[in-house]
Amino acid sequence: MPSSKVTAREGSRSTQVAGMSGNPQGDPAEAAGGRAAATSSRTEDVSVGVILGFPPDVAEELQRWRASFGDPLADVVPAHITLVTTTPTQDWEATREHVRQVARKQRPFKVTIAGTGTFRPVSPVVFINVEDGFEDCVDLHGKLQQGPLERDLPFAYHPHVTIAHDVAPESLDEAETVLKSYRATFPVVSMGLYEHDADGIWQLREELDFGTETDNDAGRRFADAAGTATEGSGTTATSH
Repeated sequence: MPSSKVTAREGSRSTQVAGMSGNPQGDPAEAAGGRAAATSSRTEDVSVGVILGFPPDVAEELQRWRASFGDPLADVVPAHITLVTTTPTQDWEATREHVRQVARKQRPFKVTIAGTGTFRPVSPVVFINVEDGFEDCVDLHGKLQQGPLERDLPFAYHPHVTIAHDVAPESLDEAETVLKSYRATFPVVSMGLYEHDADGIWQLREELDFGTETDNDAGRRFADAAGTATEGSGTTATSH
């Protein structure tokens, strides 16, 4: 029997978040912890977010840079690209299935992050730009922000990687200058579905692998797509 290629790693790890980023997008991953994920049926209103995580070496490198700028969230915020920021939903099961459906139809793609930008003066945030993969992120955002996650946003969606937030102006200036030549390239093969729980903590509920509709040829096509996305991948950065 054909089955979905999507792998739903529900509760595979847990990310706790004590608050939200102050940038216009908002980030659903703001602290690390060790809570178990809930797997029971949900009927009450919840808020969710969806992000793209980074390979460990890239994430660790960006964490060190963020800490060097004095960002207090450096040790608790994993590097990521937000696809859906804090969005309320009245139907958790429908929301989860909607995100799964989007993941089933998404092919892995390559992301290159390079150079810096800022949301100042609107928000005290410096970020690394998304180059390769920008349109893929915008497309994914558009598909995700439909159905149970449909809502009007106060700002146009802009994929980015926060590298300094709510620190002294001179530290923001430093981050924007020092990382101007930063560049990293890597494949993206999954996305994380988060819930904002009753304690104000962001919890990872499922990490959804990108795949295809059925298993008839999904394994080969998924492997081919991942291989294509990986070609030419690697990381380079300025030294601190």
